[in-house]
Amino acid sequence: MNRTVVITGASDGIGAAAARMLAHPSDTLVLVGRSPAKTAAVAQQLEADSFTADFADLAQVRELAGKLAAAYPRIDVLANNAGGVMGRREVTVDGHEKTFQVNHLAPFLLTTLLMDRLVESRATVINTSSRAHRVFGRFDIDDLDAERKYATNAAYGNAKVAVILFTRELQRRFGDHGIAAAAFHPGTVATSFAHGSTSSMRMAQMPMAKRFLLTPEQGADTLVWLASTVPGVDWVPGEYYAKRRIAKSSPAASDPDLARRLWERSAAMVG
Repeated sequence: MNRTVVITGASDGIGAAAARMLAHPSDTLVLVGRSPAKTAAVAQQLEADSFTADFADLAQVRELAGKLAAAYPRIDVLANNAGGVMGRREVTVDGHEKTFQVNHLAPFLLTTLLMDRLVESRATVINTSSRAHRVFGRFDIDDLDAERKYATNAAYGNAKVAVILFTRELQRRFGDHGIAAAAFHPGTVATSFAHGSTSSMRMAQMPMAKRFLLTPEQGADTLVWLASTVPGVDWVPGEYYAKRRIAKSSPAASDPDLARRLWERSAAMVG
């Protein structure tokens, strides 16, 4: 069966690598990125479709969802890969802390806006998280926008806790309707995702450090595996993975009540 595979954050790094690995002549590959030039360049190389959207602006996410729904009768795989580490605390045009919005709220909004299409397609939804959620996360459901306390690494860790909670609640709510959701940790990869931040994770871009890090292709491996195999047979929906295996998540990221509350808060935050 010909599939439609949508990958966000596909103009560089893990997303671009996953796109190259998933490109198949019989499938429709759809790349989403923030940079029009970079996204178009990858798409042209792979003969893929492309769209641009800045996840720091939820109006652009809504516009993207509308375009995707109009263009594709099926969406078989949605890989919510866009994200990154920010620097000082910034508030988006939507009034939310930028790290939380780009890594969680925007993919939450995109997925929920496309839910009818995803359910019709019995889609796989893959969300990129990080082991940083265990290292840096200090998740506070009452301070999602980090108004009371902000630190670069903590904001990123908390956003990646939210990604796992979203994955678990997505599966709980829509698993019986055909959705198969999974979150994954790509590993410590030599990409530019922390470029411009004050995080220690930006050191991964240093030439000496890259010798000890995974390539983008290695980081994309679990994403590609989840997108290419059969949920419920090859992997368990609703779980968090690393190296193609279920991985240990933090207590907060494993809390079903917290997952339900985050979904409700997120829905209110995106309107």
